Amino acid sequence: MGQLVPIAIAAKELGVHPDTLRRWEVEGRIVPAERTAGGRRRYDLAKLHHLAPRQRPSARATIAYARVSTNQQKDDLVRQVALLESFCAANGWIYEVISDVGSGLNYHKRGLKQLISRICSGEVGRLVFSHKDRLLRFGSELVLSLCEHFGVEVVIINASEDSTFGEDLANDVIEIVTVFSARLYGSKSNKNQKVMETLQAKAREISP
Repeated sequence: MGQLVPIAIAAKELGVHPDTLRRWEVEGRIVPAERTAGGRRRYDLAKLHHLAPRQRPSARATIAYARVSTNQQKDDLVRQVALLESFCAANGWIYEVISDVGSGLNYHKRGLKQLISRICSGEVGRLVFSHKDRLLRFGSELVLSLCEHFGVEVVIINASEDSTFGEDLANDVIEIVTVFSARLYGSKSNKNQKVMETLQAKAREISP
């Protein structure tokens, strides 16, 4: 039997989160070598190394991801990128930025697809973004689950929302109503156009 270590050390050696080891145990992929009298897990590192990602997180890429909903928000995109670059540089990370212009409800954005592909290929060791909604308005948990599975460290800066947040949310709401009203009335119907004009007017009223 090799060296037995607690879960925190085993996770660090493998480059994954401790919760990943717990999930692997539930799935039957691993079994702790022993448990202490207090019920704490002890792992045999020699039997776990084959489960490690191809590279440790520190040897893999740091990706900073930025997104806005529309071209009218390009100034906010510039600010987002500047924040991410400053944060990564301050931490001494070598990084690259992937940015998107597209709705938080759109799963087919070029940058997002590239990010997910690189996470799944094991290239990414750290993902940095300013707020969870920058990934997706709904479904960001799916991307975060992929990060956990592939041992990607996730850093959310949680910068305070600025005035563009309301505009971004309004644009996403408009997109939802656009899809469903088009299905109900037809994309070119007069009724659909009236619904959209009314919604857009209300969105302009409530947006900062």
